[in-house]
Amino acid sequence: MASVALPSARRRLAPAARRERRNRSLLGLLAWLCGIVFFLPFAWMVLTSFHSEQDAATNPPKIDAPLTLHGYREFFGSGTGVSPWPPLTNSLTAAAVSTALVLVLAFPAAYALSIKPVRKWTDVMFFFLSTKMLPAVAGLLPVYLIAKNAGLLDNIWLLILLYTSMNLPIAVWMMRSFLAEVPVEILEAASIDGAGLPTILVRIIAPVVTPGIAATALISFIFSWNELLFARVLTGVVAGTAPVFLTGFVTSQGLFLAKVCAAAVCISLPVLAAGFAAQDKLVQGLSLGAVK
Repeated sequence: MASVALPSARRRLAPAARRERRNRSLLGLLAWLCGIVFFLPFAWMVLTSFHSEQDAATNPPKIDAPLTLHGYREFFGSGTGVSPWPPLTNSLTAAAVSTALVLVLAFPAAYALSIKPVRKWTDVMFFFLSTKMLPAVAGLLPVYLIAKNAGLLDNIWLLILLYTSMNLPIAVWMMRSFLAEVPVEILEAASIDGAGLPTILVRIIAPVVTPGIAATALISFIFSWNELLFARVLTGVVAGTAPVFLTGFVTSQGLFLAKVCAAAVCISLPVLAAGFAAQDKLVQGLSLGAVK
């Protein structure tokens, strides 16, 4: 009886296994198609950046047009004499310092809202979320007037303060979801051994949620690096950032597509490098707690 039942069970399982393999293949194909769709615009931008302005402006564009570095030479100031390094330095300073401040402030806040929840912590979380409901342009005029009266226009520290306040709510939300997965038994054992709160945060919790910290830091860095509205209005020559410098390639004479693509590629490289370096931590952080 057992020898008869075993082949019949295998026959029943065979169609299910084939369906599962077919579904996995379809999902894999769909993932590749989505990846190609998202990658094609960037690949087209990189290709256009190596074309001359005449070839980049043709309709339809010439894929096999001769390649040149003229757009990159223009970006680095060979023709205009304008160096891109001050704006790039300003963007790096504002993004790095604001990200560090966001992590320093969001980590203990997330601890208080997850592991040691304060009273009415849901109201606190909703308050953090509500700060992202106001469009940034709606608060632009008050921020401009405050900065003008305080003498902070065209000051990199104003951007650092703004970027910190803008990224802090989403950082607290992300960090809280990561810290909520920390086993309470580890914290109880550390407390029994006499560890204080700073020791628990730095030496116990931080190593456990390192992927979450990396994911939060990368997202905050990207948001700060790409921000244009406040940087465009509140800065000038001294504290102008890389996105503001990029808009300078759109002039009254027209849109120089090859130069804009070359500048966009150069400005995107720091973010791409940071994402590539932390991709494993980013995936672990964003999927933390998804699978038990």
